Amino acid sequence: MITPDHATPLAEGYHAVAPGDLACVVTALEMRERPEGLRRLAPETDVPLQLARWKDAAPEKYRLLYKRVGAPWLWWSRLTKSDEDLAAIIHDPQVQLYAVTDRARVEVGVLELDFRVDGECEIAFFGLIPGATGKGLGKWLMRRALQLAWAPGVTRVWVHTCTLDGPQALPFYMGQGFTPFARYVEVFPDPRLAGVLPEDSAPQQPVLR
Repeated sequence: MITPDHATPLAEGYHAVAPGDLACVVTALEMRERPEGLRRLAPETDVPLQLARWKDAAPEKYRLLYKRVGAPWLWWSRLTKSDEDLAAIIHDPQVQLYAVTDRARVEVGVLELDFRVDGECEIAFFGLIPGATGKGLGKWLMRRALQLAWAPGVTRVWVHTCTLDGPQALPFYMGQGFTPFARYVEVFPDPRLAGVLPEDSAPQQPVLR
């Protein structure tokens, strides 16, 4: 076990994480064939959401939506990039960025598809704000994501999730036809202590100073 004073040696298989850091296990999943029946989709009128393409979104506008969707799960990587570096990604013609909007045109989710590797599409960011989850809308959004991801010439679609995401994320992706192919451990400074995210973000993950 790990004791508060770190005096006891760690049990075999344990690795200490420095105070102020976070650690998570990342699972990467892939899909090598276009799912059958992907073209069939319930009419938009049956779903209270739609996709709005953001071709030239300002970096600050992007960050606001990214935070609304990702702060509960400690999404942080895009928040530390400069406007120039962020714009180079989201304005790249091989990156497709969509806001998920409700019937009042309010943004309630994000979908980002990255085609910058030839023959591949990474579902780079995929999610809904907390108030829109738990209603079965994630399946609709994934179906739309896959319809767009399986563009001509694409032979592989992949995505990753980690243990900081909701516990339903990994089984959700597997249930949608993705197969896990790799696992990694990621260690990084807690973005709440760095002021990148509010300290009350993701209360399910304790802050260790």
